[in-house]
Amino acid sequence: MTTKNDKGYREIAQQVDAVGDTIWDMASHVWAFAELGFEEVKSSAYESAVLKKHGFTISDQGIGGIDTSWIATFGSGDPVIGILVEFDALPDLGNEAVPTKTPRKDGISNGHGCGHNLIGSGAIGAALALGTHMRKEGISGTLKVFGCPAEELLSGKNYMAKAGAFKGLDACLHWHPAPVNTLWNLNSTAASDFWFEWHGTSAHAGATPWEGRSALQAAQLFLHGVDMMREHILPTSRMHYIIPDGGSAVNVVPDYAKVVFRYRGHNADDVLKNVEWVKDIAKGAALATKTRVVSTNLDAAYDTLPNQALADAMMVHLHRLGPCEWTDEEQSFAKKIQKEVGKPEDGLATEILPDPKGVAIGASSDVGDVSYNTPTMGAIISAWPLHIPPHHWGCTACHGMSIGQKGVLKAAHVLAATGLDLFTNAELRFAAKAEFDERSGGKPYQSLCEGDAPIGGHHPEYHDGHDQIVVAVSQMKMAEK
Repeated sequence: MTTKNDKGYREIAQQVDAVGDTIWDMASHVWAFAELGFEEVKSSAYESAVLKKHGFTISDQGIGGIDTSWIATFGSGDPVIGILVEFDALPDLGNEAVPTKTPRKDGISNGHGCGHNLIGSGAIGAALALGTHMRKEGISGTLKVFGCPAEELLSGKNYMAKAGAFKGLDACLHWHPAPVNTLWNLNSTAASDFWFEWHGTSAHAGATPWEGRSALQAAQLFLHGVDMMREHILPTSRMHYIIPDGGSAVNVVPDYAKVVFRYRGHNADDVLKNVEWVKDIAKGAALATKTRVVSTNLDAAYDTLPNQALADAMMVHLHRLGPCEWTDEEQSFAKKIQKEVGKPEDGLATEILPDPKGVAIGASSDVGDVSYNTPTMGAIISAWPLHIPPHHWGCTACHGMSIGQKGVLKAAHVLAATGLDLFTNAELRFAAKAEFDERSGGKPYQSLCEGDAPIGGHHPEYHDGHDQIVVAVSQMKMAEK
């Protein structure tokens, strides 16, 4: 359902190609910076400076309580269309842009194993092209680009949404690199993350254990209670946990224990209801062991709403533009990675897979909060080898060379063309909004995050489900073949 606007598509494509060098310059710099969530100071500043140079106004810096977040605006009036930017890297995935596991020569151990250096630059490239085209053709409307930090920590867009960043949008677009080409037309789970910390009394575990109160036993009792809870929640729900701290000496009654916990449910209501149950179990464990528990909400995210109207429009452009055309050298690069890790040497994707059409998956993403504020859709573009999971050194390598360069340029073309549809096709906007209202039930958005800002810092104990979403789509589509 797109505007019959071949001339407009040709011109917007020319505008994307005109900023192709700028797109890759951003991607390369952010790849080199490789900054972790909440620490993307140089990456955030570099990309926002490019937008400012091209006539965008940077506003709302620090929205959602995160210093590296911002909103860049071009134009005025209706419609109002958004594009999402991400730029955080991952720890221990630094790699030279070579098809072997090779640490970076500069000693930086972080790496863009999920391709956020491409996500940000591709989204901004589309925005630059749209801004130029809108100015040239006199197209009215407002384009907003959202600098979204810490996606890997599930602590970016959800807090920005709570601060009202995405209110008033008519639609929002995003994309993610992957081993395949398709759409992010998925129904992911809602999720909430917590620290549960028990405080007890230490004592000699052999001589006077009766003087102690074990925080570790409280944590164990809590986890037993959680496991007993599993039978009585929906099969689609998931609960995960680790114990990063349970004491330091076997002959000392632990006076402190910590559990990092995530609950996933099929929607926000399920998460809100069952998180309260989990908190009660934590309190009960403290009462039973005469310890004290403190719960801290780290983040919470909505499930992602599909939108078939937007998916249909974006899929037209995905097919019209076609998959990336890889050289023999690029295919060889990909196959060397596959060989090194024992995967089938099938190289890079050369076809477009079918629209997932709203399939439910078990992973989570903070894009979910955006999708409950406005109709939202994303593209998935091949930028690393088939069979290679995200959060892998092989992805980092690809995202720093021509494979990533081709993927990011393709994504910019798809987003720019879909964005042009949204600015010029009122029927598409109406259909997307009608579907959004039906799927969301007309309920106003209310954040699941308990605080107004994330607790800050990099927390390696937990990360998002973005990688799992990409894996789920890849496996599902490969299975269909």
